[in-house]
Amino acid sequence: MRCDSRKRIPIAIVAVGLVYSLFCARLVDLQVFKHPEYAAIAARKNSTREPIQARRGMITDRMGEVLAANIPTRTVVADGSLIQDPEKLATFAAALLEMDEADLAAKLTLPKNRKYVVIKKGFAEEKYHELQRILQANNQRGLRFEETSARTYPNGEMLAHVIGFLDHDGVGIQGIEKTYEDSLHGKDGYRYIERDRTGREIVVYRGQEEAAQNGATVALTIDMAMQAILEEEIENTYRELKPQSVVAILMHPKTGEILAMANRPSFDLNAVNEAQPEQMKNRAIINIVEPGSTFKIVAIGGGLNEGVVKANSQIYCEGGSYHYGGRVLRDHHGYGNLSVHDVLMKSSNIGSAKIAMLLGNQRFYEYIKRYGFGERSGVELPGEVSGIVHPPNRWSGISITRIPMGHEVAVTPIQIVRAMGVIANEGKLMRPQIVRSVKSASGETLFEAHPEVTRQVISAEAAHEVNLALIDVVSPKGTASLAKVAGFLAAGKTGTAQRVDPKGGYTPGKYVVSFCGYMPADNPAFVGLIMVDDPQTSAGMNYGGLVAAPIFSRVGEKVARYLDLQPNQPMESEIARLGVLPESRLIP
Repeated sequence: MRCDSRKRIPIAIVAVGLVYSLFCARLVDLQVFKHPEYAAIAARKNSTREPIQARRGMITDRMGEVLAANIPTRTVVADGSLIQDPEKLATFAAALLEMDEADLAAKLTLPKNRKYVVIKKGFAEEKYHELQRILQANNQRGLRFEETSARTYPNGEMLAHVIGFLDHDGVGIQGIEKTYEDSLHGKDGYRYIERDRTGREIVVYRGQEEAAQNGATVALTIDMAMQAILEEEIENTYRELKPQSVVAILMHPKTGEILAMANRPSFDLNAVNEAQPEQMKNRAIINIVEPGSTFKIVAIGGGLNEGVVKANSQIYCEGGSYHYGGRVLRDHHGYGNLSVHDVLMKSSNIGSAKIAMLLGNQRFYEYIKRYGFGERSGVELPGEVSGIVHPPNRWSGISITRIPMGHEVAVTPIQIVRAMGVIANEGKLMRPQIVRSVKSASGETLFEAHPEVTRQVISAEAAHEVNLALIDVVSPKGTASLAKVAGFLAAGKTGTAQRVDPKGGYTPGKYVVSFCGYMPADNPAFVGLIMVDDPQTSAGMNYGGLVAAPIFSRVGEKVARYLDLQPNQPMESEIARLGVLPESRLIP
């Protein structure tokens, strides 16, 4: 017996030691290794998880001017565990919250376990201080005021269709605000907090939080000084001529950067709820129209590039009336033989059609596509459409004579600018860009734009010949002499097309008139489009050369001054003194 007792004592000691060790190990596991897990569980059960809102990134122009920013506001939150008398609390708070007292009292009638209920967003900072003082003075608890922000647009209507706006949840739904939503929004954080019976915060769960990552800054290629010039001119046009709409774009032809983009009608970004649907359309990328004679650069550029014609090749223009396919194609004036150069300068429909016929249906169609028509340009704006360009197997017997003058195709304004940029940029088609860079809140560059050549459409030599003809279009000999800019060599093309009726055919007496050009013609600083839909003019005045060309001239003159471009042509006073016209073809 005594021997057995002696043997059992060590065994018991070991057993007790093992049990104690197991308890110690479990305690260490709970206190050390499992601490984060159980702390998080405790945080969720005994505290409130409050979001930490990320500050939305700014949108700026290329010079850093702020186009979209944030102003401090508060989100009003109710905590049911602290509210003693919902009706009394509502009595003090309703007026400043701009809410019906009974409705507010109903929202404040919460169970004790409801610690986070949003009552109002976008509460002004100055009203927050006043309401907080009133509640404290009357010993009312249960409302908290979280720091948030509201989006604001310093320039109101200016560039509205490009910048875009946010919905009620703070999510971008148009323009750059939508395209770059992920970058601008950032990432919201959170924290767990506990409060005492007076509503004061008790910090007991440190580490159970995640900091917010503020949104990035998106810098646009837009130059707001040029944007202001463009907006002023088209606003005057919209007010004086009362058209259905006006669209204007300025683009750098060598980089594809959009320098300005404006639409009328427009709307105030700070009062989106008052805007009408027609005011909110970015017509620069969603309107499809027949381009008219600006489209003639396609056939003539293609013909020169393929070698089927030369600049001095003679085209018989049938005296202004060409019978083809059982229909008659007419010119505005009756011409006999015209050089290819003069076909473009005089804007001969018949001459353009005959050059397209020399190319043939398939090759002509391929050049239409090469110039970027029938495809989205790729600009970083939502909602862009591709337009309508039918393949040759869907053409009628006379399509080859109508398409070269800009009929039977539907194109967007940005496609027209991009195509004209081909001539201004030695035959290269550029991808339009409207975002210059994206930088994180810490200043790290996340994206930086670089010029992107989509393709070489025509040779530099062919583009040079078209350029010479477009210079003469803006001379006294051409159809757009009113587009000239004093002291500078400008180039471009007018467009006048009947307005398409949505029910089919054309609307009698309604026209879409345009001018698309660039300057200085020997080293373009910008290519620009002015398009006016159904201007209310006197009879015989509704032409691109009479309506849109003068607007281009005024824009060009102001932009030249802003960019400090040096005049390279004699001024009119000097020309009058010398009694000669400048030789427009002396361009390297």
